[in-house]
Amino acid sequence: MTDDKLLCEIFKSPRREEMYLYVEKRHGLVDVPEALLAKFGVPVSAMTLILTPEKRLARACAADIMAAIRDKGYYLQMPPAREAYLLDLYRAPTEARY
Repeated sequence: MTDDKLLCEIFKSPRREEMYLYVEKRHGLVDVPEALLAKFGVPVSAMTLILTPEKRLARACAADIMAAIRDKGYYLQMPPAREAYLLDLYRAPTEARY
């Protein structure tokens, strides 16, 4: 592919919801450090797509993903941070009301 396009394979983590690894399709996971793969779990292929710098993605900038893949061989997308008020609601004891 040319510099303005990249064939990307996206893997999801079986251990952590909403954690994804983006890699160049033809290289696969060879450039991903073993320590990262150990924490990530056995990668599950989620999709393959062609990235361009102007492509719109939900939670990441395509140009940043492309740059990371070219520099390091992969891009790790972490789950979004949980809102503090949601964590407080989760931790708060619930009352049983009948």
